[in-house]
Amino acid sequence: MNEINPEIQARIDRWLSSAFDEKTRSAVTELLKNQEELIDAFYTTLSFGTGGLRSLMGVGTNRMNDYTVSAATQGVSNYLKKTVSAPLSVFIGYDSRHHSKEFAEECAKVLAANKIHVYLCKEIRPTPFVSFGCRFKKCSAAIMITASHNPKEYNGYKVYWNDGAQVLPPHDVGIIDEVNKITKIGQIQKVADPHIEYVGEDLDDAYLKAIQPLLIYQEENKNQGHTLHAIYTSLHGTGITLIPQAFKNAGFSNISYVEKQCIPDGDFPTVKSPNPEEKAALQLGIDMMHSKNGDLLIANDPDADRVGVAVKHQNQTIVLNGNQIACILLNHICEGLTATHKMPKRAAFIKTIVTTELFKAIVESYEKKCFEVLTGFKYIAEKIREWENDPNAPEYIFGAEESYGYLFGTLVRDKDAISTSLLIMEAALLAKLQGKTLIDKLYEIYKKHGCFIEDVISVKFEETKAGKEAMQKGMDNLEKNPPVEINGIKVIAIEKRNKSKKSDMLIFWLEDGSKLIIRPSGTEPKIKIYGGVSLKEFDNIDNAIKACKEKVLTLCNALKTLF
Repeated sequence: MNEINPEIQARIDRWLSSAFDEKTRSAVTELLKNQEELIDAFYTTLSFGTGGLRSLMGVGTNRMNDYTVSAATQGVSNYLKKTVSAPLSVFIGYDSRHHSKEFAEECAKVLAANKIHVYLCKEIRPTPFVSFGCRFKKCSAAIMITASHNPKEYNGYKVYWNDGAQVLPPHDVGIIDEVNKITKIGQIQKVADPHIEYVGEDLDDAYLKAIQPLLIYQEENKNQGHTLHAIYTSLHGTGITLIPQAFKNAGFSNISYVEKQCIPDGDFPTVKSPNPEEKAALQLGIDMMHSKNGDLLIANDPDADRVGVAVKHQNQTIVLNGNQIACILLNHICEGLTATHKMPKRAAFIKTIVTTELFKAIVESYEKKCFEVLTGFKYIAEKIREWENDPNAPEYIFGAEESYGYLFGTLVRDKDAISTSLLIMEAALLAKLQGKTLIDKLYEIYKKHGCFIEDVISVKFEETKAGKEAMQKGMDNLEKNPPVEINGIKVIAIEKRNKSKKSDMLIFWLEDGSKLIIRPSGTEPKIKIYGGVSLKEFDNIDNAIKACKEKVLTLCNALKTLF
């Protein structure tokens, strides 16, 4: 057995001390038999990425457990006390994952011990609901326990600031600095006292009432909503707590639920991965859509901030990707607001840098402004906050990211699959009343602006110290030795986008207008390669789509060979 780094060994020794409970000490003792797993569990302390804290559950400083959650919460407490005027309050929610409720309660007890008032959800609730609750209760901050659509072994911890948006610099850096100062991790004080207030159905009602006016064609929805037959799945997550009433309130009464998947369950027993981006996760819903002759399937991920869609078109199933959903929704909003004379003069739309260029083309066709931000919905929320108190600033309408996250309006400051699901229903209903499907609407967009097709592939690394080092080395090598051409097409420009001293993203623009983006994931050990190509003129839409799909995949794979 190799000698362990003294700093890592010191962490291990602390976790074997009497400051930690017997069950934890036994688990660490068991890990001593496997040095690789032991080092992975202790080689670092969890730090904030694009999604806050996220890791495998288990013992150790690099894992999600009661102690690391408590330490993070003490760090949040200390930072709030230093930077925010009293009285302080924090809203806490959690999803259906294993230990989520337990972690949320640990957070509440730590905050209560610090004399910070806590609004704790009684039951599982979606991520956007927590953002809304933070704003509604005028809290200093919020915490959501979730690992979104990650596999069942993971959990996570998202921190929101007082505007309901995920923390950005300097707050995220400030919080982790406070966490790093905590050395007596096993001795953090916790109490269950009157500082903890449970949130009930009154807030459900407030959220559902608030999102209703977002719909553009409310009367049509109430009068004709029953004609659209949708299938819905919450993929064993939180969406089922709010979606049925949201649909009912809007007038969409003809909904069939994938019952097996609408049971909250941290094992996600019917899917390999509870990710609406993957067709396999949608298969039960797709089968139901055909057996019940439904029009479309709507799927939310476990914390209901992302939404996937499958459409029955000419009796075939077409699964929409995140970029296509974004453009269908954007086009629906722009058409609707223009037709009803509700489009603001300074209307502005936001996309992340990896989201399709078709989004920008649609916005500009309405002579409105499209803004581009770094990957991560918190950067969209940052723009909303920047604009909201300036009467001469752009007026936020809609934002999207290619990874199935969307937000219409500003009630919530994170992607919201609940309100987005309603918007998808409205767009599908309008299409059906015209004798069309959402696929027909997509093809109309392509015919007007050009056929834009995107793809994303991943270069995966091990969830280990060595794996993460190899991932960074690959990015560094690509930055130092960039290709002059990709698959025979000349690279005419290279952009670097940095959030730190190292490049977090490289963008290659090719001579034919194609675009390739390379970025390490903020939540998983993998590098993502995004490709985007377009064909402005074509005679046959099916042939155009096929040609673009082949081209973008070839370009992505050509770049993958460099790692």
